[in-house]
Amino acid sequence: MNDNINPSDRQGKIELIASQRLSVNGELYKVVDFLNKNLKGHHLMFGLTKKEDKMVISVYEVE
Repeated sequence: MNDNINPSDRQGKIELIASQRLSVNGELYKVVDFLNKNLKGHHLMFGLTKKEDKMVISVYEVE
C-alpha cells in the first residue's frame, strides 16, 4: 500500500459552475438546504455565503 497518496486525490472534485450575488434574505438558507437535499443525486451542491450586505449563492458540480 502506498502511504504517500494525497488524501485530496481520493475525494471527488468540486467545480464552481455559477454564483450570484443577492440582497440579504434570512430564508435563503432554506432554499439552499432544499436544493442540496433534493439534487444530491444529480452531482450538484449549493453554497451560501454572506459578504458585507449581500449574500452569494454558489452552484458546484461534484464527482
